[in-house]
Amino acid sequence: MAGAVSSGSVVGFWSVWLMAARPATLTAAVVPVLVGTAAASYDGHFRMLPFVAAMMAAALIQVGTNLSNDFFDFERGADAPDRLGPPRVTQSGLASPQSVRSAMYIAFGTAAAVGLYLVAVGGWPILAIGVLSIAAGIAYTGGPWPLGYHGLGDLFVFIFFGIVAVVGSYYLQAGEVGSIAWITAAPVGLIVTAILVVNNLRDIESDRRVGKKTLAVRLGARLTRAQYALLLVAPYLLVAGFAAGGPLPGWSWLPWLTLPIALFLAGIVLGGADGRKLNAVLKGTAQLHLFFGALLAGSLLL
Repeated sequence: MAGAVSSGSVVGFWSVWLMAARPATLTAAVVPVLVGTAAASYDGHFRMLPFVAAMMAAALIQVGTNLSNDFFDFERGADAPDRLGPPRVTQSGLASPQSVRSAMYIAFGTAAAVGLYLVAVGGWPILAIGVLSIAAGIAYTGGPWPLGYHGLGDLFVFIFFGIVAVVGSYYLQAGEVGSIAWITAAPVGLIVTAILVVNNLRDIESDRRVGKKTLAVRLGARLTRAQYALLLVAPYLLVAGFAAGGPLPGWSWLPWLTLPIALFLAGIVLGGADGRKLNAVLKGTAQLHLFFGALLAGSLLL
């Protein structure tokens, strides 16, 4: 990837690729693995090496997805100079499209290499999860019918960053899927979906101009704000219900400690914040996902 940094740029080579990898987003990938592994441990199953490898593979797939979005959104003209979100290296001219595409292949290829060990441990279901996860990472903005451009991004984020990641991590440890895996997957998936929703809420106008028909574009700002608030509140109700009903242990009330953060963020969005003001909400939602997931995982390990 020599020559990735433009000659006039004062930004260092590694800084450019760190920007492209977007490390702040990696928690969205590793939290579900943490929760799924903790759920398996709660049922008496835990293996350290598969856990570490799963965390690595999840992070690499997320990096590959970020690079894929950087490359394909630029190709489709979705990243205009007036972009409201964090700068992307292709659109900013910090890296050539070819180098970003090569970096994407490297990230996904490295994830696949780590995945070979995971397949040896977990068998064909893990192979299917890995292949589908990489395919979804590319298909979100790439390919002939990009999911994110047709309003399916929210659904696929919930499925892959919630259900598939949590349940798959449990299966990797236990060789089977216990009911607690499904129970813990839903709240994690709802909050991680909220990260995408607030991102798409911020970009409604720019996405509409370039024909990127996200669910936010289809619903409009008012309903998208309501969707965001619902995605933040529902996980707490689910955890409370499952804790009161018995499937989750008493300590599973711990994630409720983050409820004030969720209500604060929901209040900002429902209050009409827009444009770059939503960047702070986006960051806060990612942090909420991390805190909620860590406390949920911790409650299963106590």
